[in-house]
Amino acid sequence: MNEIKDIDNFYLKQEEPFRSCLLALKDIILSQDAEITNVLKYGMPFFCYKQKMFCYLWNHKKYKQPYLGMVEGTRLDHPKLIIEKRSRMKIMLFDPNEDLPIETIEVLLKKAINLYTSGEIKQK
Repeated sequence: MNEIKDIDNFYLKQEEPFRSCLLALKDIILSQDAEITNVLKYGMPFFCYKQKMFCYLWNHKKYKQPYLGMVEGTRLDHPKLIIEKRSRMKIMLFDPNEDLPIETIEVLLKKAINLYTSGEIKQK
């Protein structure tokens, strides 16, 4: 129960328009598959697919924009994904004052889920 409260508090502590952007992203992610769960790890909202960490939400300190982090980002090829100095993860930045590119987000999430369902990423 505390985990749910902690994760709700994460979103509630965000200032607008970040809060609305992150909440919308959360809804988009959770709507992709019934096997996706939202947990708080490392102080940030992580989304797991069948208990495997698969993506997360955070605010980019340098660009001051919310972003979607793809855990297996190096396996995903999309022009909107950037790797920065990460070895495995890629991120997609969002302008919180603009409409989210829902179709692009859904395509990326479906590609990421497919990594797990296809067996490319081993399940426990």
